[in-house]
Amino acid sequence: MKFYMTPGSCSTGIHILLEELELPFEVYLVNLMAGDQFKPEYLEINPKATIPALVLDDGSAITEFQAIAWWLARRYPQAKLLPDDIEGEVSVLETMNFVVNTIHGQGYTRIFTAPTYSANVIEHEAIQKRGREIVSNGFAVMDKVLADKGYVIGNFSIADAALFYVEFWADKIKLELPANCLAHYQRMQQRPVVRQVLMEEGYRL
Repeated sequence: MKFYMTPGSCSTGIHILLEELELPFEVYLVNLMAGDQFKPEYLEINPKATIPALVLDDGSAITEFQAIAWWLARRYPQAKLLPDDIEGEVSVLETMNFVVNTIHGQGYTRIFTAPTYSANVIEHEAIQKRGREIVSNGFAVMDKVLADKGYVIGNFSIADAALFYVEFWADKIKLELPANCLAHYQRMQQRPVVRQVLMEEGYRL
């Protein structure tokens, strides 16, 4: 398989899952700042010009964090990255979608890419402030989900890989995490695979 990713981005969560599964794959770095995602050769793989992307052995590509994570969990069920019961699977998907679509998609995008919301520089501070509010509110929701549990559903799942990368971003921008989210972040950091991935992506622990 070929894995297209950017260090320290949402693709870090998929990187963690690939390593947890001990799968053989080739890494292709996509430099978002340099605009690699808009190059013709990458657009042939992912016309959305987003990361991550996973090209399978048959040449087909999966894009979108949730789709890749779900495919990995279903393709390799022995790793138990998804619960066996439908209620548990729905709970994992619900949490993962909230993290990716709301905390990341609505919150962090405002913090990191304010100019995409307004060309008026004067408005950027307000946009970023609103982004921080969305992220903080999202973590408040997740804090309740994590109450009395080490991981989202008690055991490590694809939802935890998603939650980790937004917690990682919070750490990098000095945004305080509520107690349960902080405990989850620290627990994730102690997983050998997570430590390996962060070091491979150039981060010191």
